[in-house]
Amino acid sequence: AAHASRELRPGSGAPAGIRPAFEDERAEGDTTHVDVIDAEGNLFTATPSGGWLQSSPVVPGLGFPLGTRLQQLNLVEGHPNALEPGKRPRTTLTPTLVLRAGGEPHMVFGTQGADSQDQWTLQVFLNVVDFGLSVQEALDAPLFHSTAFPNSFYPHDMEVAGLALEGRIPAATIDTLRSMGHAVTVGGDWEFGQVTAARITPETGLLEAGASPRAMAAYAVGR
Repeated sequence: AAHASRELRPGSGAPAGIRPAFEDERAEGDTTHVDVIDAEGNLFTATPSGGWLQSSPVVPGLGFPLGTRLQQLNLVEGHPNALEPGKRPRTTLTPTLVLRAGGEPHMVFGTQGADSQDQWTLQVFLNVVDFGLSVQEALDAPLFHSTAFPNSFYPHDMEVAGLALEGRIPAATIDTLRSMGHAVTVGGDWEFGQVTAARITPETGLLEAGASPRAMAAYAVGR
């Protein structure tokens, strides 16, 4: 099993006046992700997220948490993603289950990270299937993401041709990308994402799990 979570920094949580039902600051958090493969070979993956209403409070008497993904709609009238009756908001949550040919479950993975989730997890997946890396090697490899599409969250900002790279990507590659017109921002060496993954290989019975070392927020365990 592999698990990741992201703790909120002071000032990054709910807007003024919106607080959890409890005041224990240690209980605050944001998106989490978990991947599990059990002894029978069943695979599970999930990316719970409470949005800005921290802890996604459970509706009294109904037993389910309050969803907050309508915050990803746009309040500009006429916008393709405008808030309207019956509109389904886009979502950044992308827990992924990979099937082999014939529909056999093989791999689960995911991460927190808003609009970068699909980008980081795709890179990890390609590192495994196209470049032959082990699960942990694929998670450790440098990551990047585009910021050139309107952000799902208010104020829905974007950066034309924006591209953010981890600092371990070679300088020559960064220079080439800039010469092609990308607005490159270089982050820390181990900054982007907390992707976790688990994989089963039926031919050998091998179970694998790995966790990104970034932010020291994710872990993998087997028993």
